[in-house]
Order: sequence, then structure tokens, then C-alpha cells
Amino acid sequence: MNLVLQPATEAQAAEAARLAGAQAVERAGEAAYRLRAAAANPAVLAYCGGQRIDCAARDGAQRFADLKLLALDMDSTLITIECIDELGDLAGKKAEISEITALAMRGEIDYPESLYQRVALLRGLGVEALQRVYDERLRLSPGAEALVAACRRHGVRLLLISSGFSFFTDRLKQRLGLDFTVSNQLETHAGRLTGALVGDIVDAQTKAWRFLEAAQALGAAREQTVAIGDGANDLAMMAEAGTSVAFRAKPLVQAKASCALNYAGLDGVIPLFG
Repeated sequence: MNLVLQPATEAQAAEAARLAGAQAVERAGEAAYRLRAAAANPAVLAYCGGQRIDCAARDGAQRFADLKLLALDMDSTLITIECIDELGDLAGKKAEISEITALAMRGEIDYPESLYQRVALLRGLGVEALQRVYDERLRLSPGAEALVAACRRHGVRLLLISSGFSFFTDRLKQRLGLDFTVSNQLETHAGRLTGALVGDIVDAQTKAWRFLEAAQALGAAREQTVAIGDGANDLAMMAEAGTSVAFRAKPLVQAKASCALNYAGLDGVIPLFG
């Protein structure tokens, strides 16, 4: 296997290569290095952890340009916030909603039930709060635009699949030029949120099904797909992908993903491929 280290300096890569018994070290990006024929032994893993370097074991056989579909979760993945928590702040319910969100992301509460509970707490909030969150609080995660640009250059189709809300996914689709979006729709009446959703919700199984649907439509083999997420409700989708990436993720998700990015930005997905 090869080890991909990021973000790292040349000196850090050299020390990691020594610990891993690597045959060669090569640049894999601006702050990324690939250690050829290296062992992910406890010594190198401990060194990378202490240096705040992501270390991913990869076979090196696949190129980024070979991919056909890359899917991302939205909240705390493509963007740095949980939109529902920020809406809860404007409704004066952030602490209550954030607590339920944390439980759901750790897989400690049924996700659909958690979403219904949180949306109900938004009842009566004016719809203008959605625009305020988008304008004032929503920020792209580091490296997001670089990852999107790389997908565009190589013809990789982009799917934003979220248990969040269409108000935000629709705007991000237009802003970034994404190919597909899947999300929930908040119900409104007389300019206010009703505390309910329109139609069936996007839960973990829906995410997996829509991911597979998009891959099939594109004629993408499993190894030509990537799924990126951070919470327990992303696991079913990530399990269907050729490469799954846990981004700033909960321990449960990191344990089950192909790779974890805790320090590199979203553009750290690119060096994972040859």
C-alpha cells in the first residue's frame, strides 16, 4: 500500500517515510505527499496523529480522472455549519436543537425522529431567517471550491445529498454548479415555518438509494464513486461507494470509512487518488 499524508511538510514526510519503511516519497499536492510501498504501522500512525497529519492507506491504482460520481453531505461537510442549528438560534431554540443534532450525528437517536423533533421547534419562525442564515452564517468548508473545480476539470459529476433543507441545497447548486441535489423541504404558511416537512424525509436509506440511483444513471461502477460525510446518517450511502471519506467526522463514521480527513480540507480528497 501507499500512504497519503496531508497537510505535511517535506521534513514531516521524510520522517514518516522512515517510520513506515517507504520505498519512495513523492509530492501528491501542494501540502500532500505519497509514501510508496509503506506500512501503516503504529509508529507512523502515532507520529502523524501527533503532528496533526491525515494518513490514508491507498493502493494507488486509481486516478481521480477515472471517477464518475462524487457525492457530498451538506451540513458540516460541504459547509461548516448545521443549518438547522443556526435556524434554531434565530428561533431562540439553538441549545435544544443542537443537542438533538449531536445525538443524531453520533447515531444515538433515530434520525427521522430527531429531524421531526428539531423541525417542530422551528414552528413560527419567519421564512426570512432562511436567507439570513445563508447570507450571514453559511460558509463553505476549506477546500470545497478546489474539490468542485477538480471534479469539473475531470468530468466527475457532483451530487449534494442532504438531510438538510432545499432552500440551502438549491442555492449551493447554483453557486457551485453542482449536477444534482437531494434534500428535505420545509413547509411554510403565511411567511412562517409550520414546524413540518413536505413529503417523505431524506434519511440514511434515502441517501443510499439516491446515491445508487445517480451512479446507475451515469453508468458508474462502484470503484468510480466517492461519498463524503460526517454523521451516522451518511454511513449507508458511504457503504455503497468505492471510496468513502469521513470529513471532520464522528468516531463511528471514521471507523467505517475508507479514509478520514481531520486536518486537510475537502480538496484533500484529490491526493487520495493517483
